[in-house]
Amino acid sequence: MKTVLFACTHNAGRSQMAASIFNLLADPTAARAISAGTEPAEHVHPEVLTAMMELGEDLSDARPQRLTDELASTADFLITMGCGEKCPVVPGAVREDWELPDPKGRSLEAVRTIRDDIRERIEKLIHANRWAPPRRA
Repeated sequence: MKTVLFACTHNAGRSQMAASIFNLLADPTAARAISAGTEPAEHVHPEVLTAMMELGEDLSDARPQRLTDELASTADFLITMGCGEKCPVVPGAVREDWELPDPKGRSLEAVRTIRDDIRERIEKLIHANRWAPPRRA
């Protein structure tokens, strides 16, 4: 089982969407995603909640959490999204930085665009690492 950690500054937008979409699309016996932020917010941004509900993903109970060294040490892959130098280095983990705008305060249309960009990147990540669920007969 591989763990993918999506990290951004507030853990209230990009990384929350990414972890949710990843866990929706990946084979849960092969990989799972978690998310965290260097400066966690109080709650997930309302515009993110709305955009994710359109996919049937309810993030209303999701709580932003702090990105600690201990949490980071559980990751096999670290995908950063705007936390830059504040994100820890995780020895042995594959690290990628996805340049994505912060959805906070943006229009629903703009958040949908960010969400869909994240989904495309996740689909490629899942495909490249063979984490897709088995096909049903």
